[in-house]
Amino acid sequence: MINTSDQLNRYVFENTHVRGELVQLHQSYKAMLDNHDYPAHIANIIGELFAATSLLTATLKFEGDIAVQIQGNGPVSYVSINGSHDQQLRGVARWQHAPESSRLSDLFGDKGFMVITITPTQGERYQGIVALEKETIAGCLENYFRQSEQLDTHIWLFADHDKQQAAGIMLQTLPGNSENTVSKEQLADDLDHLAQLTATISADELFTLDAQDALYRLYHQETVKLFEPVQVKFNCGCSKERSLKALTTIEPTELQSILDEQGKIEIKCEYCLTNYVFTEVDVLHLLNAPENKQ
Repeated sequence: MINTSDQLNRYVFENTHVRGELVQLHQSYKAMLDNHDYPAHIANIIGELFAATSLLTATLKFEGDIAVQIQGNGPVSYVSINGSHDQQLRGVARWQHAPESSRLSDLFGDKGFMVITITPTQGERYQGIVALEKETIAGCLENYFRQSEQLDTHIWLFADHDKQQAAGIMLQTLPGNSENTVSKEQLADDLDHLAQLTATISADELFTLDAQDALYRLYHQETVKLFEPVQVKFNCGCSKERSLKALTTIEPTELQSILDEQGKIEIKCEYCLTNYVFTEVDVLHLLNAPENKQ
């Protein structure tokens, strides 16, 4: 049985200061791949980054957006997943030729780096940069949390291009143990114990079990509190209206030049590859505009 829930589940271990998240993706991952002819290794890395971004989005304590990008000088120059606080995500990759494996150095070369940008609806934007010092997205993100957030974190990511399934689990110490109710040693032991249990899960189990069964499989001897799940959706955000609005940044003379040469103006959404076509009638108000300002 294939899991089609496309949900993120948050949970806490009631007798410890550790929280967890589990995300399982199928239809949303399939929608992200649709119409793109990604080689398998690139599709897999998109799936892992998709799951990772969903997990990170769930840690936001405010309304806003998060973008996780990986750039480099290898066969893949750019992969980006953008998500919102309500688990609306989109993603895209740019590549020159099919890589030999899903190892980050094989994908992004020897100068790869990850950029995590958090943009609250209200407040200042935050950006963190992580070197690709590990060969997996999970390893790099664990370094990010250790260095930037000072939170001990374990992450497991899975993706299968053929099955069009992706999933991820994150365990993390709860921030702000200000009352010192738990010693650092005890907290580290609890997290290590739970991480050892979590590491026994397989990709196939996460792809086929529902969230409750997966958590029971891992933690049946623990006391786990599971919160209401959140639906995860692919949403590229494009529309003909938005594309037309984007044309306002182009000078009328340039728009007229394109129309004279091609008879139409086309804009393609890089996320879903929908092609929007505009005729001279559609952009007449732009052609008559005296000036367009950026």
